[in-house]
Amino acid sequence: MSALLSRRTALFGTAALASVFAAPRAWSQAAPAASGPFTLPPLPYAPNANEPHIDAQTMEIHHGRHHAAYVANLNAAVKDHGQIAAMPIEQILAKLGEMPEGIRTALRNNGGGHVNHTMFWGVMGGKGGAPSGDLAAAITRDLGGLDKLRADFNGAGARVFGSGWVFVTVDGGGKLALASRPNQDTPLMDGGRVLLGNDVWEHAYYLKYQNRRPAYLEAWWNVVDWEKVAARYAAAKAGTLTI
Repeated sequence: MSALLSRRTALFGTAALASVFAAPRAWSQAAPAASGPFTLPPLPYAPNANEPHIDAQTMEIHHGRHHAAYVANLNAAVKDHGQIAAMPIEQILAKLGEMPEGIRTALRNNGGGHVNHTMFWGVMGGKGGAPSGDLAAAITRDLGGLDKLRADFNGAGARVFGSGWVFVTVDGGGKLALASRPNQDTPLMDGGRVLLGNDVWEHAYYLKYQNRRPAYLEAWWNVVDWEKVAARYAAAKAGTLTI
């Protein structure tokens, strides 16, 4: 296992592991290697909050190494571009075609990685179950109900070739749709908004599930926090959802 971790650490980044402090809902980590306007948000729950479906070690490495590396690389990309550094990340991603060619790929990969993971942590930490109210009605109206959403979402995630994400998108009118993207691409790059999404990069699940991505996709629904997802849905309809 130590050899596997060493190899994967070399592949995916070297930012320090998360350091756990006493506050029960404030989990932080070593500062990214490059300082700048973008910061690594703390996990909003303990690393073991999603067990047994997602193990604490995966959460610590995923957040404290992988996400931290995206933030560090994003800050490095904008350090000599003050006007870009001052822009909200969702605006940078929506205007990638206008960004300087020399940093465009870095912004795409690392900016996308930053927003995708920030969303990802924010919709987890729950106990699964089912949504209610306006969100449940929208899922039924646009996606055929929760059972069909889960089946279609899991199927789309399993079909992602290599690394990527599967999302439910939401527009300003509250309409939902299913989408998948490669690598760290995000619907924000097309001016869209994400209601929720699941990471199907191997680093999100390999320690526990190895090559069994479908099992991970199915288990993930047990840690969705539908109250947080409902808050994102309300913000999307109010025009205040950013990432």
